[in-house]
Amino acid sequence: MVAVSPAPATPEIQALRALYQINMNITFLNHGSFGATPRSVFEVYQAWQRELEREPVAFVQRRQEKLLDAARSQIATWLNVGSRDFSFVVNATSGLNVIARSLLLKPGDEILTTDLEYGALDFTWDHLCRKAGANYIHQPIPLPVMTKESVVNALWEGVTERTRAIFLSHITSATALILPVEEICARARAEGILTIIDGAHAPGQLDLDLTALGADIYAGNFHKWLCTPKGTAFLYVRPDQQDWVESLTISWGWRPGHTFVSRNQKQGTRDVSGFLAVPRAIEFQREHDWAAVRARCFAMLSRLRRELHDRWGTVPLSPDSPD
Repeated sequence: MVAVSPAPATPEIQALRALYQINMNITFLNHGSFGATPRSVFEVYQAWQRELEREPVAFVQRRQEKLLDAARSQIATWLNVGSRDFSFVVNATSGLNVIARSLLLKPGDEILTTDLEYGALDFTWDHLCRKAGANYIHQPIPLPVMTKESVVNALWEGVTERTRAIFLSHITSATALILPVEEICARARAEGILTIIDGAHAPGQLDLDLTALGADIYAGNFHKWLCTPKGTAFLYVRPDQQDWVESLTISWGWRPGHTFVSRNQKQGTRDVSGFLAVPRAIEFQREHDWAAVRARCFAMLSRLRRELHDRWGTVPLSPDSPD
């Protein structure tokens, strides 16, 4: 039997752990559900909360919009998109519900997805498709996945003349597969099919370049692998697709001719402190060479995976590659 032993923590990793608030008596692995927030990021978050409470009306009515615009400008550089092309949302599921409800499906329309998707979004699409008389199509992706082309080809077996949009995850939730989103988006655009990407797990795990990726719609969470305060995420919409996207809440941001950001950012009274702390989280990861941190995590994961497959006599779901 193969013994599975943990890799020893280096002094650098031990020092990095100390920068978080997580209980040091546990080994916390589940950033995929709710990421832990570094102390310095959390302090910025709380500082903005205190700033709000000092003079709430002045903060919300006079400063908040400009502060959010400034934060978005910094994040836009990190995502490589225009600062007016994405809006803050509380989580990727919420952002994707904005899109699903704005799409105005018709009887016979098809939303094509894979059999690897996150359950909450399956519920969203299934519910809205049933109401509209449309169809939510799960196309099986054979496992193990050995090439990008095999995923694209398997997905396209489900494309028909009724396919209104393709919806899929960038990184799948349960199986942690990185799907070939760039290739899928390019082929879909060539065929006039809308692409809607659930990027819940990508920010902080992958180097995101949304312009190069080419998706029409992309929603991602900051509060998982970027380690921001809970309830911080974004919804990106290509400029040529923004006019039809409405907001879940019709409030002060809605007027004829108002922008995509305005419609979705002005949602009534809420605490925006978490959004204002996102730039500090990006800065924190830069300060600590997050590419090297990710590489070390991947090396540990690969080692453990090999040992477990040897022990169990199983095969991996995908090649041993970080991308």
